[in-house]
Amino acid sequence: MFDPPGPRARRRVFWVSVVSVVVVAGLVAVALRQFAINGQLDAVKWQPYLTWPVWRYLFNGLGSTVLAAVATGVLAMAGGVLLALWPNRFTRAYTELMRMIPVLLLVYVMLFVLPSYGVDLPLFWKLVVPLAFSHAAAFGVIFRAGVQAVDPGQREAALSLGFTETAARRVIVLPQAVRHMAPSLVTQSIGLLKDTALGFVVSYTELLFNGKVLATYNGLLIQTYIVIAALYLVVNLALSGLSRYLEGSLARTAR
Repeated sequence: MFDPPGPRARRRVFWVSVVSVVVVAGLVAVALRQFAINGQLDAVKWQPYLTWPVWRYLFNGLGSTVLAAVATGVLAMAGGVLLALWPNRFTRAYTELMRMIPVLLLVYVMLFVLPSYGVDLPLFWKLVVPLAFSHAAAFGVIFRAGVQAVDPGQREAALSLGFTETAARRVIVLPQAVRHMAPSLVTQSIGLLKDTALGFVVSYTELLFNGKVLATYNGLLIQTYIVIAALYLVVNLALSGLSRYLEGSLARTAR
């Protein structure tokens, strides 16, 4: 998506990264010190998180989060393919509009506006549908970039062999484009997974909503949200690792 940085740019990136790590480590150290002063690191306050029932409840929320993310990803990628393969004035306007509207506003429309017109979906779809509409625009931009990166001669060769325009794009162009943009698709999926936290707005029992209920029950607000943040971190690090693996695999294939 961009030219590799030169030696001077790599040095700047290295030192900016070092400074950023030092600053973040300092902020974490200050936060831990304040937690210790106020007794938030006492063993008794973390003991509930050594029991299986608590983790089972959190894992149930994590499973609901992953389920919503997968459903949203399937719908959003399908919409993104349509936006990329059949560009016109409407698809371009849709892409720009969805990229400017906050996702939370779409969730509120699904939650408060549409039911007054007789469209009252289950809680799961009140979260998934607005997320899919929003992320379809982002996936459409990624797919379009991938399609434009494919040599135009591939499409022309398919047409000369008797493929229709639709078949050439679907069978020849799109599979090659997906290989190029796989890391970007995974990166976008990370943002999609985090956006499922908006499920608490519609009372969908995803991870953050379950954490809110748990913190209300046991009164351990800080501990609960630290554990939830750790769960999100583990899942997103796994997706980031997959993105780096795909990027390296594509680079090796290119060589």
